Amino acid sequence: MNRFYCREDELRKLNKRYTGDKFECIVIYGRRRVGKTALINEFCKDKPTIFFSALNTTEKENLEALSKSIMSFERPDVEYSPEFRSYDAALDELTALSKEKRIVFVIDEYPYLAKAKPAISAMLQHIIDHKWTESKMYLILCGSSMSFMESQVLGKESPLYGRRTGQFKIEPLNYKETAVFHPNLPAEDNSLIYGITGGVPHYINKLDVINSVDEALLEHFFDRSSYLYEEPGNLLKQELREPAIYNAIIKAIADGASRMNDITMKVGEETSVVSKYLKTLIGLAIVKRETPITEKPGKKTIYLLADNFFRFWYRFVPVNMSAIDSGRIAKTYPYVVKQHLSDYMGLIFEKMCHDYLLYYSDNLPIELSEVGQWWGTDPKKKKQIQIDIVGTPVNGKDYIIGSCKYRNEKIGVDELNLIRDYASVFGKGNNYHYYIFSKGGFTNELLQAQEHGEVHLITLEDLYR
Repeated sequence: MNRFYCREDELRKLNKRYTGDKFECIVIYGRRRVGKTALINEFCKDKPTIFFSALNTTEKENLEALSKSIMSFERPDVEYSPEFRSYDAALDELTALSKEKRIVFVIDEYPYLAKAKPAISAMLQHIIDHKWTESKMYLILCGSSMSFMESQVLGKESPLYGRRTGQFKIEPLNYKETAVFHPNLPAEDNSLIYGITGGVPHYINKLDVINSVDEALLEHFFDRSSYLYEEPGNLLKQELREPAIYNAIIKAIADGASRMNDITMKVGEETSVVSKYLKTLIGLAIVKRETPITEKPGKKTIYLLADNFFRFWYRFVPVNMSAIDSGRIAKTYPYVVKQHLSDYMGLIFEKMCHDYLLYYSDNLPIELSEVGQWWGTDPKKKKQIQIDIVGTPVNGKDYIIGSCKYRNEKIGVDELNLIRDYASVFGKGNNYHYYIFSKGGFTNELLQAQEHGEVHLITLEDLYR
């Protein structure tokens, strides 16, 4: 049985609202598999709850499922339960129940219900305004379609706008929260688990690392019968009508295409078509749009895979499909996967270092506003440069400039000199504080530079302390 991890803050806030004994309408949303339902189940386990999981089917079948959920709450010992004649009748029954005592009413996968019964949001708005506001109803609307939840539930155009009393966007766990699942594993293994699963609890459990990440990948990932092998395809089929084009776009980005032109060329579709599909993938939190920190979206905008699980799968599965299908992957794994993991982890390590500075680092030299990448052209050398870390200040002109290296070799003073040059190209600060993050450690010369206050040096192990 999987244990409940890392959502203590959300759970505390949900429970605090429950003790208030007044009407609540809580919206919980986030990408699939991220742990929304697990959070709701943990919250509801000691409370009177009607849990309705909407189905991707017809209005009538959803009414049947809603009726069963209500009746199994009222008459748990009765095997067969009558069906309500209408949604209005079902909602009226909920009204009567919430007058007598505090009840939690959960609609999971709310977008499915809204698709089957388009009027449901307006019906809920009416009953909230006229009946539930004065009741003890604790309503939870939960959904995985982030674009739908943000526009059709939280957005100004929604009939439910202004009715919610709280909302929780459930994000994947960060690198340090992910390590809670495997407290006895070394930092390198935990960083790989984060890089493979993207901090999605369901995937962490399915990967099921016990002693070795390599063994877990061969058994639970690079195997045709494994859940994780089929997962991206199943998710795309579940969410999208034309998975083939989406599949091509994700593969193009995983292979290194990041600008619209490059993606369009690889996919072989018109820019207008690719742009439309990218918008959908961004709504599903599979793809993200990034712009250099301190700059506005424009020509420098690039597209990256926001979902590390998809990034890992598309990086290593398609190219090794024949070895996986024929059962030869165990022999080829050291050469086609393992030796490329450090390169794959480069972007993941940058994200880990960003999060370390934002959430875990003590005694930073500046009050951080945000952390991100910056890229641009060095006018003197006429070449593109990229800075892994730029930390912007809340006020003033002091910036953090950093480099992240997920390599086994020690990093030397040449890296410090390089980011000093890059800082001068960036040119927005009066003073710069230099940080270098390294998996493989540092040379004695660079360690001496740290002693002289020239740079802050942080190892992979330091990130987990």
